[in-house]
Order: sequence, then C-alpha cells, then structure tokens
Amino acid sequence: MANTFKNKLERQIGTSLATIESYTVPASTECTVIGLTISNTSASTIKVDVLVNDSTNDFYVVKEAPVPSGGSLVVVGGEQKLVLTTGDSVKVKSDAATSCDAIMSILEIT
Repeated sequence: MANTFKNKLERQIGTSLATIESYTVPASTECTVIGLTISNTSASTIKVDVLVNDSTNDFYVVKEAPVPSGGSLVVVGGEQKLVLTTGDSVKVKSDAATSCDAIMSILEIT
C-alpha cells in the first residue's frame, strides 16, 4: 500500500455547494482528511456548511458555523480526522457569494 500526502484547495466559495478541488476519492483508494480549514475572505462574518457526500447523500460536519471577517474555522485537525472511501467527497458552502477559501490536507492510501 502506498501512502501519499496531498493538499486540495478551493477559492472563492459562495452560496452553492462546492466540492473541494472537485476531488472525489478514486477507486481502490481510502482517504483520511487530516486537516480542513475554511478562511473568510470577505469583509463580514459569514456562516459556512461543510458536508461529506458518500456519492448518494450529504452529511453535515458543521452547519451554519460562523466565521468572522479575516478569520478561519478549523473543521478538521488536531485529534479529529475524517475517513473517506471510494466515491466520497467534501463540500463547502457559504451564506455569501465568493466569501471563503478551503484548504484540505489528506492522506491517500492506495
């Protein structure tokens, strides 16, 4: 089994669900999200949703979490991790247009 660390990045996330860097866990691969930070790039406080999609359904990790202007929200990090399997993805949405960026650090196991 090969282990590969990667970053997945998404800019200017707005009011529609955005799959981070259009990343879906490939076939025959497991993925551990070891870090996920959402940064507010707007001049006002925003509320963000982060969801995991299992190729059929969306499941909230956080819902309407406030992020102050110029601040960030660490959704995954420290002792918390997310395990994703083939076909899973992570989506982010804000309550304001083009108001946040997302950085997701992952470990792919193939």
